[in-house]
Amino acid sequence: MHDPQTQLTAAVHIVKTLISRGFEAFFAGGWVRDFVMNSSQKSDIDIATNATPEAIRQIFGQTIGVGEQFGVMIVVESGIPFEVATFRSDIGIKDGRHPEQVVFTDAKNDALRRDFTINGMFYNPFTEEIIDYTEGQRDIREKVIRAIGDPNQRFSEDYLRMLRAIRFAARFGYEIEEQTFSAVKNNNTHIKEISVERIFTEMSKMLIQKNPGLSIELLHESGLLAQILPEVENLRGIEQPPQFHPEGDVFTHTVKALSLLPAKPSPALAWAALLHDIGKPPTMTVSDRIRFNNHHRAGAQMAEIILKRLKAPNALTDAVSGMVDNHMNFMNVSKMRLSTLKKFLSRPTILDELELHYADCLASHGDLENYYFLKARLGELKVDEIKPKALISGKDLIELGLKPGPVFGKILNDVYDLQLEDKITTREEAVEEAKKLIIGCDQ
Repeated sequence: MHDPQTQLTAAVHIVKTLISRGFEAFFAGGWVRDFVMNSSQKSDIDIATNATPEAIRQIFGQTIGVGEQFGVMIVVESGIPFEVATFRSDIGIKDGRHPEQVVFTDAKNDALRRDFTINGMFYNPFTEEIIDYTEGQRDIREKVIRAIGDPNQRFSEDYLRMLRAIRFAARFGYEIEEQTFSAVKNNNTHIKEISVERIFTEMSKMLIQKNPGLSIELLHESGLLAQILPEVENLRGIEQPPQFHPEGDVFTHTVKALSLLPAKPSPALAWAALLHDIGKPPTMTVSDRIRFNNHHRAGAQMAEIILKRLKAPNALTDAVSGMVDNHMNFMNVSKMRLSTLKKFLSRPTILDELELHYADCLASHGDLENYYFLKARLGELKVDEIKPKALISGKDLIELGLKPGPVFGKILNDVYDLQLEDKITTREEAVEEAKKLIIGCDQ
């Protein structure tokens, strides 16, 4: 993340350089939107100009032609990469993302081919003027997400824009303008034409920004949720025992849990909150009451399948699956042996799991006793107490005459448990315990 002032100074220098060569140049896109909103968090600065890619290459020392055929160049200034794009109009639709042809044009026509009015403004850093051909300032005042021009046309140019409409609406707490939202509903099946990698990226942005629960509700209302995450859509109408879940069905609980996550959660925590009860529909039974036996196990498997389908990074998939699998074990923490509790607290995702447990409880019965118990234990125990280095290794067992085999792991685990219980504290004591266990195995 670059220092905002350094970034601003470098961007102004690029604009100044282009103007000095006789070209028009403005700040464009998300930074301008955030500036008009007076937001403390601003997007990266993009620059729009009537200079062609060839002219940009000749003017600046360090450039990268990332999308030169579409008029997009990267200019590196003060070590910071800036997207500098030529004003353009798009003609035709090639693949649901790229136009068949690009024609270089003026600022107004460039603004009119962008996605939403709030993203279609330019800013002149020298005159401090907002150049607004799309009435983006009006829609910011009225808190509206509105497609520029014909929303069906805008979405057909890139159907990912439907997800972006929902992400912006949730992030800013804006309404989606009626015709724009109707176009999302009418085109929702086309989201399957977008690569799963792009969908995953957009969903991740939704889940870690403000109002992730609202994002999921809007995805449902638009019909997009059933298309991209039918397993989450299927949580609707799955009733729960009211004594544990007075908030309502599993979908309502999930949305509420998402809304209770800390600001800027990790992607693993956000996805785990979305998927933590995904295993409830297939495990639901009704006997003395509604039950979801082993829904955490089923959910862990389903979470893995979902994230692999979306081509999520393996590390994220493993973390989320593990968190879903473990989330029901929190009910047992106060009864755990010290060795078991230390292993629980040594999980690599434990801090995220604590936040998931907090949101899970507050979104249902509200009992945070186990959460505060674990926070206290984490505060009392040092890192080397929770996960100390083992006092002995397999090499020690070989020196005691034991041949490598399946029993190795069991003996080492049993000795390590004694170490975690503080029943042994030296290597000599660990060796003595190992001897006893080896003799027990021989009998």
